[in-house]
Formats: sequence, C-alpha cells, structure tokens
Amino acid sequence: MAGASREGGVPNHVGLIMDGNGRWAKSRGLPRTEGHREGLKTAKIIVKAAEDLGIKVLSLYVFSTENWKRTTEEVGFLMGLIKQHLSSELDFYRSNGVRVLHSGDAEGLPRDIAREIREVEGETASFNRMTLNLAINYGGRDEIVRAAQKLAASGTAPSEESLRGAMDHPELPYPDLIIRTSAERRMSNFLLWESAYAELWFSAKYWPDFGIEDLEMAVEDYKARERRYGGSP
Repeated sequence: MAGASREGGVPNHVGLIMDGNGRWAKSRGLPRTEGHREGLKTAKIIVKAAEDLGIKVLSLYVFSTENWKRTTEEVGFLMGLIKQHLSSELDFYRSNGVRVLHSGDAEGLPRDIAREIREVEGETASFNRMTLNLAINYGGRDEIVRAAQKLAASGTAPSEESLRGAMDHPELPYPDLIIRTSAERRMSNFLLWESAYAELWFSAKYWPDFGIEDLEMAVEDYKARERRYGGSP
C-alpha cells in the first residue's frame, strides 16, 4: 500500500490527537488556557523526540473545524497561541531541519494566522530531516468535501486516485500510526481518508502529561504488529 512503512520498523508517519488539555487544567484547579499552554510545551518535546526516533512525518491535530464551537475567549486564546508558536519557533525548526506544512482550510482562518502559516511553510520548505504537518482548522470530512469540490471544478472524474491527489497533501505517506491521549478512543474527524489502514494506539494520559517514554512505548507496540491491509494472515 502506498506510503506504508517497512514491517517491524519505525513508522514513517505518525498522527497525534493531542487530547485532554482542558481536563488536565481542570484537575489542577487551573483555567483551561493553562492546559493549552502546557500542551504546547509537550508538543515541542514530542516533535524533537519523534525526530530522534526516526519518524519522518508527524501530523499534529492542533485545531479542528469543530473547535470553533468553543467559547470566544478560548478560541481567541488558542489562535493567539498558534500565532505565537509559529512566529517564535522558527529557530527550533531550522536547527532541527523540520519542514512545516499546514493541513486544513486556510481560508477559514484569521488572516494573520494564515499569513504566519504561509511564511513558516516558505521558510522551512528546504528542510528535510522531518516534516511537521499542522492540522489547523482541519476536519477529515471537510478535507474530503474540499477535494471533491476541486475535482468538480476541474471536471475530473472522481476515483480513489483522483480524490487522493486533491487532498491537502497527497505527497505525504499515509499515516502508519495514530496516537490519541486522554483515554478517548475515537478518531474525531482526524485524517479520515488517510488513516484507513493506520494502526491505533491510545493513552490514558492527558496530553500535557504525555512524555517521550509514552511515544517510545507506542512506537515499540507498533513495531510488534503485523499489518495485512485486508490480506490473509
């Protein structure tokens, strides 16, 4: 299957559903915003750890199309945190050779956020040690709808091949492993098309408590699995 990692090896592409920031904060009597702040710190640690493990693509579910339903205050804080991160972490991306990509509907983002994303993508375009795919204003269903609209506008007949080519980043390998934190066991509209045959791994920890050892555990579990893609054992 296109994009699959070699059997028994480190996954090429890992997707992370970083869940539990708000509950982490609530359990400590803190505002939800502190959970998001701590979650951002964890994300930076995990990006570096993923690169050290040899993971080539890491997709982070940063802000979904459904997250706009949250309070105005929380959405505003998250947008500000995203903008701050994009503008302040360029040296980190440069020193670690991390190329940054964006998945999601950029037209639905505030203009300053969309501009920051374009600038970071441009600044890191030549880096090749690892690709960091940031899913911001992203939904799997929305991505499929947008892909179908592209095909319709171009007069291209829909097929599995043409739909994949119209996705946000068809050049990326399909995810080998999807990790979700906070004991939830669902995909929540993340990379629905791309993750059809991804292995799933769940952690009971809230995202701010997720550490390098947890990522290593997930990768080791993945390496022990046999991937058949619908074939016989």
